[in-house]
Amino acid sequence: MSNYFDYKHIFTVFLTLLVIAGCSTPPTVADADHDPFEKLNRHVFAFNDGIDKIVMKPIAKTYKHVVPTPVNKSVTNFFNNLDDIVVIANDLLQFKFGQAASDTGRFFVNSTVGLLGFIDVASEIGLSKHDEDFGQTLGYWGVNSGPYIVLPILGPSSARDVLGIGADLLFDPTFYYAASPTTDTGQAILVGEAVKGVDLRSDLLTLEGVLEEAALDKYSYMRDAYLSRRHYLVHDGEIPETDEEDDLFDDDESDYESEDNESEEDL
Repeated sequence: MSNYFDYKHIFTVFLTLLVIAGCSTPPTVADADHDPFEKLNRHVFAFNDGIDKIVMKPIAKTYKHVVPTPVNKSVTNFFNNLDDIVVIANDLLQFKFGQAASDTGRFFVNSTVGLLGFIDVASEIGLSKHDEDFGQTLGYWGVNSGPYIVLPILGPSSARDVLGIGADLLFDPTFYYAASPTTDTGQAILVGEAVKGVDLRSDLLTLEGVLEEAALDKYSYMRDAYLSRRHYLVHDGEIPETDEEDDLFDDDESDYESEDNESEEDL
C-alpha cells in the first residue's frame, strides 16, 4: 500500500526553498539530462497543483484552524516515530551503525516514555531525528538518481526514488498491518494515511508563500530544489568536489610551486 497524499518530499523541498529564498532565480541543478520527461512532468505537476488547491489545501486549513497546536504537534510526532523504523532499516543498509543505534534508542524512548511517539522525548535528551530512506541508500551505494519524475499525488521524485518508495514499504509496519485479511484494518490504514497527509500539508501552509514570491517558474523551482535536497541528503551534507574543481585547485597549487622554484633559482 502506497503512502497516499504523502507530502514528505515536498516538505523537504520547502525547507530548501527557505534557504535559497533570497535568490531571484531558481538553482540550476537540473537540465535536459535530469528532466527528459519535462513535458509530461509539467502536466502531472499541474494536475497535482489543481488537486492540492481544490482538495488538500482547504482541508489542511480547516485542520489547522480546528485542531489545537499541541494536538497537531503530537500527531506529527506520532508519524515521525513510525517513520523512524524505516530510517533505522536504511541506517543499517548504509552501514551507519552508530546512527542506527541512536535512532533505535530514539524509537524506543519515544514509543515508551513518549507514549507511542505522541511526545518527542528523544529530541529533548539529544537523540535527534535523521532522514534516511531506500532512495538515499541506493544513492549511498552509487546508484544515479536517474530522470526526474513527478508522480500523481505523491509529487517530486526520481527513477531511483520511485524504487526507494516501493522498498521502504517493506520496512513500514503499517504495510503488513494493512495486508491483514481483516477489512477494517485496511480502512484504518487508509484513514491513518489520510490524517498523515493532511497533517503534513498543514505544516506547509506557513511556508508556501516563499515559493509563490521567489519562483519565476514554480515547476522548475520545485524540481531543482528537490534534486538539490536529495543530493544533499545522499551525501549527508558533505557534497563532494567535482573533478573540475579538484583540477582547478591542483593547477593553482602547481603554479604556486613553479613560481616559488623560479624565485629560488633567481636568488
